Amino acid sequence: MASEAFAMAGNAAAQGQQGAGYQQIIMLVAMFAIFYFLLIRPQQKRAKQQKELVAGLKVGDSAVSAGGIHGKITAVDDTTVNLEIATGVKIKINRASVTEVKQ
Repeated sequence: MASEAFAMAGNAAAQGQQGAGYQQIIMLVAMFAIFYFLLIRPQQKRAKQQKELVAGLKVGDSAVSAGGIHGKITAVDDTTVNLEIATGVKIKINRASVTEVKQ
């Protein structure tokens, strides 16, 4: 008689563990959703804005580089930009390092 009671108790414990498995899956999905909306999505939005900014560079714009150098764009190539940082002083920087354009 004791063995039958033990077998029934073991079956109930197995059913309880299956319910806990669903809770773990739900928690993992919830954590992924939180990471997506707090980290991944804003980063993708910033990357898209940076790509549009770099694609829209044109001669005559005032730009700021990632290093904080302010200048006026004098030439735009496929991968580089020439900035005039002072009268007669021009530097060549990577196009991707332009972080801000002031009109």
